[in-house]
Amino acid sequence: SPPLTMEEAKHDQNTATISSHVLDTALGTPGKGLNMTLYQKQEDGSYAKLSSHVTNSDGRVKDFKPIGAGIYMITFDTDGYYKAQNTECFYPECSIVFRTKLGEHYHVPLLLSPFGYTTYRGS
Repeated sequence: SPPLTMEEAKHDQNTATISSHVLDTALGTPGKGLNMTLYQKQEDGSYAKLSSHVTNSDGRVKDFKPIGAGIYMITFDTDGYYKAQNTECFYPECSIVFRTKLGEHYHVPLLLSPFGYTTYRGS
């Protein structure tokens, strides 16, 4: 059978779904063109790469494939993002580690400036 769409997966009790959004709080604009990588934590404590993504013109990534329950990490390439703007930054990458359960949707936003960042569980 074909893979589930994001909307179908959001209602599937056998998967979890994620999305992300980057906002550049220093400029007050979406963080477009920012590379990010999704990893899954393994039993030995290491992280295995699952996929790579680039934020769209609205600073969003909506094409993550459905995932299972577990611990995941998204690493945001903030150095590459700021180098493209010819701007120095203090944090060359930001990694957000989070836990998922089946049947849930997880929105993982990043509020970013050259010298700080924050996150929260979005909807």
